Amino acid sequence: MNSFIDPSIEHRNRFEDVFIAEEDLDHRVWINCEFVRCDFRGSDLNGNNFIECQFADCDFSETRITDAGFRDAVFSNCKMNDVDFSVCNPFIFSFSFNECVLDHANFFNSNLTKTTFKNCSLLHTNFEEADLTEAIFDHCDLDGARFVDSILEKTDFRTAHNFNIDPTLNRLKRSKFSGTNLTGLLRRYKLDIESN
Repeated sequence: MNSFIDPSIEHRNRFEDVFIAEEDLDHRVWINCEFVRCDFRGSDLNGNNFIECQFADCDFSETRITDAGFRDAVFSNCKMNDVDFSVCNPFIFSFSFNECVLDHANFFNSNLTKTTFKNCSLLHTNFEEADLTEAIFDHCDLDGARFVDSILEKTDFRTAHNFNIDPTLNRLKRSKFSGTNLTGLLRRYKLDIESN
């Protein structure tokens, strides 16, 4: 297995098949780096900053990211179960997620404006008090995801499924839904809705 060198700043490097589970990487800066099939499970990335980095086929399950920064980070086909994004650096905080598993992740009170989630599993993910203005949930499974006091203005749910959003508890101005998934807005009323 490859191992990380011990720099404070990494520029434009590619890391493949790196196993750093349960290891600490203290306060480093990663700029325009690419991580492929890397295993971060249970590791401590507290205080690290990832600027314009790409992650493909990586496992971040239960990774600790307190005060970590992610700017224009792209995650593709990554496992990110039980990751607490609410403790990240709020000033370096922008992502896109494609075909990722983010079950039980925590985005409490996070600014996710214009964030794209594409073909993601977001089971029981916490979006309470998050700002999801103009975010896109493209073919995402939101079963059990929590939206309370969330800003969902201009948020695109047209191809999302299994969500349960109470319009009385969230800001939904100009949110986008399809005619086939409107039941996710009406579950609190326990209606029997049939599609023709």
